[in-house]
Amino acid sequence: MWLKPEEVLLKNALKLWVQERSNQYFVLQRRRGYGEEGGGGLAGLLVGTLDAVLDSTSKVAPFRILHQTPDSQVYWSIACGSSREEITEHWEWLEHNVMKTLSVFDSNEDITSFVQGKIRGLIAEEGKYSFVREDDPEKFREGLMKFEKCFGLPEQEKLITYYSCSYWKGRVPCQGWLYLSTNFLSFYSFLLGAEIKLIISWDEISKLEKTSNVILTESIHVCSHGEDHYFSMFLHISETFLLMEQLANYAVRRLFDKETFENDPVLHDPLQITKRGLESYAHSKHFSAFFRLPKEESLKEVHECFLWIPFSHYNTHGKMCISENYICFASQDGSLCSVIIPLREVTGVDKGDPANRGVSISTKGKTAFRFTEVRDFGLLVAKLRMKCNATASPQHIISTEVAAGSATDSPKDFGAGQSKMGQRDNSKTVSTEALMTVYHPQDAENLDSKMLKEKMKEQSWNILFAERGHGVSMFRTKKTRDLVVRGIPESLRGELWLLFSGAVNDMASNPGYYTELVEQSLGTCTLATDEIERDLRRSLPEHPAFQSDTGISALRRVLTAYAFRNPQIGYCQAMNILTSVLLLYAKEEEAFWLLVAVCERMLPDYFNRRIIGALVDQAVFEELIRVHLPQLTDHMTDMTFFSSVSLSWFLTLFISVLPIECAVNVVDCFFYDGIKAILQLGLAVLEYNMEKLLTCKDDAEAVTVLNRFFDSVTNKDSPLPPAVQQGSNLSDTKSDHPKVDITDLIRESNERYGDIRYEDVESLRCRNRLYVIQTLEATTKQNVLRVVSQEVKFSPSDLEELYELFKKEHFLSCYWSVNSPVLQHHDASLPYLEQYRIDCQQFRVLCHLLSPWSHCANRDSLALWTFRLMDESSNCLINFKQFACVLDTMYNGSFTDKLKFLFKLHIPPAFTEVESLSPSKGDDLSKEELMHFSQLNVSSVGDNLESGSLKSSPEKGKGKVDIQAYLKQWQDELLKKEENVKDLPRMNQALCEMPSLQLVLNL
Repeated sequence: MWLKPEEVLLKNALKLWVQERSNQYFVLQRRRGYGEEGGGGLAGLLVGTLDAVLDSTSKVAPFRILHQTPDSQVYWSIACGSSREEITEHWEWLEHNVMKTLSVFDSNEDITSFVQGKIRGLIAEEGKYSFVREDDPEKFREGLMKFEKCFGLPEQEKLITYYSCSYWKGRVPCQGWLYLSTNFLSFYSFLLGAEIKLIISWDEISKLEKTSNVILTESIHVCSHGEDHYFSMFLHISETFLLMEQLANYAVRRLFDKETFENDPVLHDPLQITKRGLESYAHSKHFSAFFRLPKEESLKEVHECFLWIPFSHYNTHGKMCISENYICFASQDGSLCSVIIPLREVTGVDKGDPANRGVSISTKGKTAFRFTEVRDFGLLVAKLRMKCNATASPQHIISTEVAAGSATDSPKDFGAGQSKMGQRDNSKTVSTEALMTVYHPQDAENLDSKMLKEKMKEQSWNILFAERGHGVSMFRTKKTRDLVVRGIPESLRGELWLLFSGAVNDMASNPGYYTELVEQSLGTCTLATDEIERDLRRSLPEHPAFQSDTGISALRRVLTAYAFRNPQIGYCQAMNILTSVLLLYAKEEEAFWLLVAVCERMLPDYFNRRIIGALVDQAVFEELIRVHLPQLTDHMTDMTFFSSVSLSWFLTLFISVLPIECAVNVVDCFFYDGIKAILQLGLAVLEYNMEKLLTCKDDAEAVTVLNRFFDSVTNKDSPLPPAVQQGSNLSDTKSDHPKVDITDLIRESNERYGDIRYEDVESLRCRNRLYVIQTLEATTKQNVLRVVSQEVKFSPSDLEELYELFKKEHFLSCYWSVNSPVLQHHDASLPYLEQYRIDCQQFRVLCHLLSPWSHCANRDSLALWTFRLMDESSNCLINFKQFACVLDTMYNGSFTDKLKFLFKLHIPPAFTEVESLSPSKGDDLSKEELMHFSQLNVSSVGDNLESGSLKSSPEKGKGKVDIQAYLKQWQDELLKKEENVKDLPRMNQALCEMPSLQLVLNL
């Protein structure tokens, strides 16, 4: 590998290097101790230790080439190599291409300048085709070469970065290097002859956390297959841990979220992942999640600045975050102030006072936002003006108020005439009013005490709007949260849900989208629509809105449209309960976008076949219980109780356990604070019932305590009529609990557990996602092994090893193929046995590794025919059961079983003519040829046969093969040739030359 020329003082270097070749201008050296018998003695051991601990180009490769300046002790390192062949190739290139040219120069300085320029040119040429994209290419190239030399992984394995650290082996720290690549965490150390090499696959890690104790002040703990590994003494441990966390979660996401993984512009190609790209990706995800922006938004710029708060008359310090379509601000001084400014709402961007480096942004709501102390504020103003001009396209000139209204109230820009006509046609099918306004209209003349309180709430919000703005660009402060905790008024609930969830932005960016979805999805019949129809009548059946066709039809349209939009999720139980509540307070299109926000952003991975997101948040909940309620943890022998009892809390946002008039207050807090609100409320519920739970003797008794508590929760200020309130319909004799007001319960949860930060919740989610995925994978493995063990004679330990090899071959072959779609055969929603499948190329690799017949001349043809025999569904994929059964026949089958198996390999559908290569020569098939032959259907086998023989064949070109007919045909042919048996050569002369029969004889 060519290196950027660096000065080397040869006088000191001679102690570590041995000269092997030299000429007038170049010297080839070998590292002392490398390639010598016994490791070169003590000097070799010391050199090896230095190579492992220190970081320098000259201390990485065992060979190097120096450019020699005559009559000087200064040399320049220009190349290094990990093998003698590599360094010799570089030396010969220099002799043939550079040596003759150097003689034309008059001075040594000119010679050195020419050599340096030539080497830099070679490096630049190599860089065009290199995956190296780091800030310090030379240092990274050095680490990359050491990584490849130490671990011997395929060249497609992409190194992300590496760090110097200590690995604790028992109580002894071993200094070395930690390498982070797309698929592996690797560590290498060489100290005084003791080599430590560790390779851990990211998708095998079940725990990854930062820890500290008396010995290790701060370290990173990695757990894989029950083994604990500790790494410490990092220069920047937080940066290292964040990157490790990203790579581990990136790996496990491939196990269950194939579609998202393949469609992600950052993660879809493992060879293009870089440290900088991962960091940018993490920041963008955090940014869009924190401000509830569409997933497509990516963070472009961050500026520390001050924002003027007009109603408080002071500047709050924070960060301005800018994406493609939004300007956001979040305070960092404890004032909990945040602002979201869509560029579609911006009317002007101006420079403020140059002395304060100010930027002023005006919006359609006649609100001006003044930012000061902005670095490069002049350049920022120019950029924002360009963004606003680009955003001011027709489809974005929709005010927040109009966007939050009915789809039929605003013109559509794409296909204007046709779209308007379509809206008029669909206005009869798409509801334009919230169901609550239809079934529970407020009587403005007859105001009771509850309605007066409701009006006072509305007045409080109107005052807030007057001070802090109204709409998507309003100031969100602590006072906003306080009003949310008290409960949003019925008349404002739908509008504020849209604002706080970010659904208003999705709706404004996609005018007419929902109407089109309804048109396309109506009349479709899928598994999702069948499940939807089954659950429609189970959605708030006691509410009059869903006892009529109006509410049921609206619910059907929203759920069917979403299943059509997102077939990966389709429909999941609990979505009907959530959507029915959304329809009570939001118009039909608004309810659809609220459902999108919940399923795709606020509760990621909740609503799928494996409800991974809910399981992750339950694990987070368990951790919070251990921290905040240790008495309860000590009392409960099994923490899984909390997971089983709280699953419905998370999936339905407490709607399924609380009366509807109380549950909507919980939904208010959820749309403002996200999952943090649900976790806080869950802790408050457990703490409220602490004494009774501590006296419970079993789980059933604890469940009864919690159910009675939920029955006692009321909303004394709810303006809903008694016929609708679920809490008012319960008799007082039903529960021993005193009545608990939902507002007091939510306020208490905020006061006691409000210090739980959003960042802490996200960190806990990342950590527990690894554990949850590994637990699900272990369950999958156990179920598969239980089924397969009944079919084969392998021992449980051997079968488990086979499963691990099968799974690993599938993943690694996908990840290391540049042109192969990642995880194209993996689908976590399939039954356990079908989740992991391999194609013919992957099967060939395993056959060569495991099959007792892998040493015969035509092993590729046998692998091909075996694969075709197992591929009963003709989809060019086989599962683990089929794979294990074949190996079981090879190893544990009787002689008769093996003979039958070989016979089946030589008849269709397994057998196919391998025309490009002769099996008798023992040549291997290329990957392309192997895949081509594996995809040939049975009928193609007969294409090369004569028409007469095709008609007489029991196969007849298609359909199921009649083995009995083949045997009869074979017997007839043998009888016809019976008189010629005496002329056949002896067995050991001809039959033994047939590879398949030779295999039988060897069995």
